[in-house]
Amino acid sequence: MADDLEQVGEVRRLVEAVAAFDDIEDDEACALALTRVLADWPGYQARLRELRQQRVNALKKQGRTWREIGELLGGISAARAQQIGTGQSGAQRRRVGREAQGPAGEQERPSGVETTRP
Repeated sequence: MADDLEQVGEVRRLVEAVAAFDDIEDDEACALALTRVLADWPGYQARLRELRQQRVNALKKQGRTWREIGELLGGISAARAQQIGTGQSGAQRRRVGREAQGPAGEQERPSGVETTRP
């Protein structure tokens, strides 16, 4: 297990690759390169989430608790670690929360409570 993520070769190389955009002297070439990377980023992000989910589930199968996995992932909650294991993203959690609240502006008020506008 790596104690320092900066020492993990893949992470270090990714950070260095992102930093290398600063070294591109030609503004046009740099802007074009960044545009291409950003256009492809959603696919990379989805693949990274899939890989993380697979590894989290492997840790769970090895007998780790969700709390232990959460700590290993940087101190996130056990509940969030479990959500990662099921493939639930932050956007999905927010959408579920909004759906549970109902349409905007249609929150239930206790009976007998009137609303006044200034």
